[in-house]
Amino acid sequence: LFTAHGIMNMRNKKWADDFSPLQEDGPSYVDRFYTKAYVRHLFAAQEILGMQIASIHNLAFYLWLVGEARKHIFAGDFKAWKDVMVERVTRRL
Repeated sequence: LFTAHGIMNMRNKKWADDFSPLQEDGPSYVDRFYTKAYVRHLFAAQEILGMQIASIHNLAFYLWLVGEARKHIFAGDFKAWKDVMVERVTRRL
């Protein structure tokens, strides 16, 4: 899953006991409704619902990211914002 804080590989064991929302400040309803542990379980069980949740989350994230980029283009500080965001969103969590 892509987030503003980095990339989460939902197959990693470290998410198995994390019952916090996917992304508390996320732009989509799935971010607050489903937990990391549940989505990890769905991925481990190869349930289609896990991929559907991930797709909804990722699409909402990229829509948010493009909207933020647009705001910073208009504000004239896109380059500085981009440099920070590229480092943040490519970090592995």
